[in-house]
Amino acid sequence: MADQAFLPVALPALAAELRVVVGRLRRRLRQESHLGDFTPSQVAVLTHLERGAALTVTALARAEGVRPQSMGATVASLEAAGCVAGRDDPSDGRQTLWALTDAFRTRLSASRAAREDWLAHSLQTQFTPQEQAELARAAGLLARLADLGPTPAL
Repeated sequence: MADQAFLPVALPALAAELRVVVGRLRRRLRQESHLGDFTPSQVAVLTHLERGAALTVTALARAEGVRPQSMGATVASLEAAGCVAGRDDPSDGRQTLWALTDAFRTRLSASRAAREDWLAHSLQTQFTPQEQAELARAAGLLARLADLGPTPAL
């Protein structure tokens, strides 16, 4: 028998609320990052390069579904900002492999620490132990939601 303590949930309303709240939290965490203002395209490139090996502009363009010329402009702006550096591809000297600079990796690590410090301090000072436990459970559910595969085509 279903637990009577739970009321039916209006799923479209829940979906809209989750989208808005997650967006607000992302913006708030970005404010705490002290990394500066990066465009969504720049953030995507930095994320790809942080998570994996060095990549060519063509590989980055393919991963993001954009033209290589557009990706080239994005990479050039990140290079000018000192975030990425290129080196010749040992398997194809015509290509350049792009990777995060050591200085930017250090900056990224400090930024991540600042966001986590703000979040931990906020959780400790603004939420009761019971609310912290609820958020811990919700984090697991949100992680599961984030890990879902793409929606199958209808």
